[in-house]
Parts: sequence; structure tokens; C-alpha cells
Amino acid sequence: MKGGEPSMKKAKSIGPLEVSVTDDLERAIKILKKKMALEGLFKELKKRRHYEPPSIRDRRKREEAERRRRKNLRKKRV
Repeated sequence: MKGGEPSMKKAKSIGPLEVSVTDDLERAIKILKKKMALEGLFKELKKRRHYEPPSIRDRRKREEAERRRRKNLRKKRV
């Protein structure tokens, strides 16, 4: 940082999600929803519905990291 500039976290920008609609609109919507879920968009929307204090956010991130660590350990054992 130069000369006392405030540190600003950049938000993740998700590129446009494109789905081609040929015949079945319902199928295209289903594919779009799946792509959105894989991008983590639904999780992000749910997370931003209510204000989350920094202490709660830090605890949640620690718990998620611990869960990922345990999952990776299980994968390595098998």
C-alpha cells in the first residue's frame, strides 16, 4: 500500500453465465441453476441476506477450513 491508502478487498466478480436454449426452456433453466450452484452464487446470496459480524464470520471461516482439512485427510488415507 502506498502512503496510508485504505486497504479495500475486491469482490469476486463472476463472469456471465451463458446457457443456450434450443428446444426445452425448462432444461435450460435447470442447467443455469446448476451452473449458478457450481459458481457458489446461491451460497453467496444466502450469506449476504443478513449482516454477519466479524467475530461470527471469522468463526465460520475457521470451521469451514477445519472441515476442508479433515476432508482432505480422509481423501489422502483412502
